Amino acid sequence: MAACQLPLRQLDELAGLPLVTKSDLLAASPGEPGRIFALPAEQYTRYHQTSGSRGWPMPVLDTTADWAWWLDCWQYVLDAAEVTNADIAMMAFSFGPFIGFWSANDALVQRGVLVIPGGGLSSLARLNMIAQQRCSVLCCTPTYALHLASVAAEHSIDLSKNNVSRIIVAGEPGGSVPTIREAIESQWGARVIDHAGASELGAWGFASADDSGLHVIESEFIAEFLVFDPVTAVPRRAAEGELSELVMTNLGRRGGPAIRYRTGDIVRPQWDHDLPCRFVHLPGGVLGRTDDMMVIRGVNVFPSSIEAIVREIAPTAEFRMIATRRDEMDQLRIEVENEGVTEVQTPLAELLRDRMALRIPVTTVAPGSLPRSEGKSRRWVDERHR
Repeated sequence: MAACQLPLRQLDELAGLPLVTKSDLLAASPGEPGRIFALPAEQYTRYHQTSGSRGWPMPVLDTTADWAWWLDCWQYVLDAAEVTNADIAMMAFSFGPFIGFWSANDALVQRGVLVIPGGGLSSLARLNMIAQQRCSVLCCTPTYALHLASVAAEHSIDLSKNNVSRIIVAGEPGGSVPTIREAIESQWGARVIDHAGASELGAWGFASADDSGLHVIESEFIAEFLVFDPVTAVPRRAAEGELSELVMTNLGRRGGPAIRYRTGDIVRPQWDHDLPCRFVHLPGGVLGRTDDMMVIRGVNVFPSSIEAIVREIAPTAEFRMIATRRDEMDQLRIEVENEGVTEVQTPLAELLRDRMALRIPVTTVAPGSLPRSEGKSRRWVDERHR
């Protein structure tokens, strides 16, 4: 690694600093804030937690100034969704310690939007409130938008009769995946606006004007796109459009500065584009996760790619992907709920084989038997190390 002095004199010197991972941020024991949140406790005014998908949930703290910066970042998302103070927004979110849409809620309030809190309500109650309060904006995960559509169909609720015209999604890939976005838009009659962020970093991405992917907010974050050698693990800078890992440095969170943080998000950077916003473009948004990628008979498989194919056959059905290992080789099978309208098992297996050149077993299970979540979905079940 090249030598580097602090403070940095030019941007190229940033590469001389070490990369940071989630495990580097975790404190010695559960309940302690991540190591980057090192100011005196009395300077922090906001408390959240990471989802705990790797290790244990990590407390995340923000000062008043840091939180104001979060809201500034969210204004890019709201601009992309063309949100004004004439809108009414439904927050279909539990409002627990996971940061989720807390920052979106406050950014909407700051913009003068009437915000309807949906925490503690059933899905049916949320649908009724959306209609009663004439909500024009819905904030939720892609998974939950599809689930709400399924609940609406179950109760003969015509979504075309409500006022929702924009759905801002975050928390998981899907908002920039054409088949998933189209599945949501076709059922709601509304435009889907993608957003990406991380508790450790901030709200870093917003939908491009053509909804084909995300832009990184380069005024507030330094984005690096690195490809790691599979043998030496030595990184190099990605070329235009090359599959790479997103590494981020936040610039406005002084109470929790994340420098060269490995997000684990897989993207394809595009600098040479003609979109109105000149920030780097990520076609397809976040394409997958480094820790979720499987290699099955020589084919790289990401859960988001599987979901995109599932949605072509079963737009609203709940499903899950189960990864196992046999004879030192990764295996994958899919369970999908049988909605009782059309047969999905055979056409889905055939489409997976045609698109991915893989035979992936597909089985159907009873409706309502798979777990649901209004936050990040838990469709990816990794049993390879059991």
